This record gives sequence, C-alpha cells and structure tokens, in this order.
Amino acid sequence: MHDTADLVAETYALGSGPWTLAPVTRGALGQIWKLSGDDGSGSGSSWAVKELLFGCDREQVGREAALRQAAEGLGIASPRLMPNRAGAYVSHLDADGSSGGSSGGPSGGSQIKLYDWIDGTRADASDPDLLDWFGRTMALLHRAGEGESRMPSPWYERCPGDDEWAKLHAEVGRAGMPWADELGRFIAGSARELAHWVTPSDPGDLVTSHLDLQPQNVLVGRDGPVLLDWDNAGSASAERELARALFVWSGGNAGDVEAGVRVARAYRSAGGRAVVQGPQSFSMLFATALNYVRVQAECAIDPEVTAEQREFASGQAVASLGQLPDLGAVSRLSTALERVW
Repeated sequence: MHDTADLVAETYALGSGPWTLAPVTRGALGQIWKLSGDDGSGSGSSWAVKELLFGCDREQVGREAALRQAAEGLGIASPRLMPNRAGAYVSHLDADGSSGGSSGGPSGGSQIKLYDWIDGTRADASDPDLLDWFGRTMALLHRAGEGESRMPSPWYERCPGDDEWAKLHAEVGRAGMPWADELGRFIAGSARELAHWVTPSDPGDLVTSHLDLQPQNVLVGRDGPVLLDWDNAGSASAERELARALFVWSGGNAGDVEAGVRVARAYRSAGGRAVVQGPQSFSMLFATALNYVRVQAECAIDPEVTAEQREFASGQAVASLGQLPDLGAVSRLSTALERVW
C-alpha cells in the first residue's frame, strides 16, 4: 500500500522522495498539507497540497488556472497550480491506495490540487505599502479578467428568503444546536436588513476575478506579497468585488476607513475602473455573509458529512453570526470613499 505522501509525489512526478505530509491549516472548503521531500536535486523541496473536502467544479478550476496565468503576465505573484502526470489540475487519490487520514494526509478517495509552497509572513493590513500594493493588484486583476459575459454565481447574487431561513432555523432547533436561538435572532434582524441590498449585478460591469481578496490570502515572501487561494475565481461585478475588498481591508465593522480610502486611491491610480457608489455597491459583501451563515448551519447538522466537518461548520456558524457586516460601518466607509472618485 502506498504511503499518502509518496502517492501524491508519484501522481505529480515530483521525484522518488522520501516524502512527508504535515497538516497546515483548514478552511471552509479544504485542508492544506505541506508536502516535503527530496525531488532528486539534493536540496529538498516543498509543495502545498489542497485537499478538497467537498469536491470541486473542474470547469471552475480551469477558470482559476487561466486567471492566475493572465494575472502572472501582468506581474501578480501567486503560487503555481501544478498539473499532474496527465495534465489535469485536479487529482483523485485512489481510495484503495492511500493510507491517509486526519493525521497522515488526505484520505483515500480525496480530490487534491498541488501548488508551490510559499514561505512568508501574514499580510499586515495596517502597512501603507501593502495597502498600496493591494489596490494596484486589484486593478490589474480586473484588467486581466476583462471580457466576462457569464453572470456571477448565485452565491454572490442572492441570499435565502424568509421561508428558507425559517426551514433552516427549525432544523437547527430540532438538532439541538446550542446557537439555535442566536440564529433565530439573526434571521429576524440582520438577515432581513442586509438582504434588502442584495440584487443582481449589472451585466456591463462583469470581470473574471479572484473573489476572495482578503488579507488572510496574502503572504509577504522574500520577493514581496504573494496572492494565495484562487479557488473561487469566476465572474463578478468589479464594483461589488471592489466594495467588498475595501470593507475587509479597512478592518470591517471596527476598521479604519482611511485604509479603505488608501486602497481605493491606489486602485484608481493603477487604472481600476470600478466605482463604489453607496450601500448598494456592497451587495456581494452582504450576499456572501448571509450565504456563509446558511451553508455552515446546514453543514453543522448534515448527517452525510463527517463529525469533524460538522464540528468545524458549527464553529464557523457561531463565528460568522458574530461578524456580520454592520450597515453603519458600510455607510461610514461609503461616505469616506466619496473623496476618491
């Protein structure tokens, strides 16, 4: 039986090894592992293995690869997405050939992607130079993604209605989740307030873009900032992606609006065409926040996923309920941004 690390290395023709896998971090959709070993060069090498816990859309992965390549041509640094021996960007580990698991690597039957391993420090969103970098980078991304004609995924365009929320609340209550009452208060209050601003995008404002532009997805390496985690790449409103990113990079509800203004100025100076025009520009921010609560609450009570996945989702549901965008904070940021356009 293959060791999981050796199986991954063989799938991507990385060399004879020996290879080891170590867990690094877990996100909403995947687990990151560090694959380390000897690729035959004598100096060793490391790779990032992303285990896709809920499967993947292979067409979307193709969009990720194409956008990353176009962005690289414009000077945006990012980890390479590596093809396997067959030229595919997603690999399916043989369920009978892997000895992995929660501690030893991706489990048998997993789908994985392989990236360059990037050494660096986490982005400091209070660093003016990094804010300038991000504004320029976002402008370049929107240039790389011009010509998009497909409408964005419903994840960014709509949110649950009253009936959907009521059904989910009842199911969470029956499951005995300790945060059921908190979910009910959210449904009666913030969910309705934010949903008012969630509308379809303007077809004339579409780009293909990263769609998860937050400081957590930037590492500052030896040669400067590197943009990570392109898994969500797809169609978006440039205006709405910009608004969401400005809110996140300015620190969210308790943030510094001047940081958002600085990013916006760098974006405009680099040729970015999108303009934030008020709370309506933040539709994508509101839709994704509402939908994230919904999917994590659903996963937390889903008998078809693992106990570990349910536990993670429960924690995410509680955390997201406490971090919802505040309309007052959005309004303050919108007002400050009027100085930019």
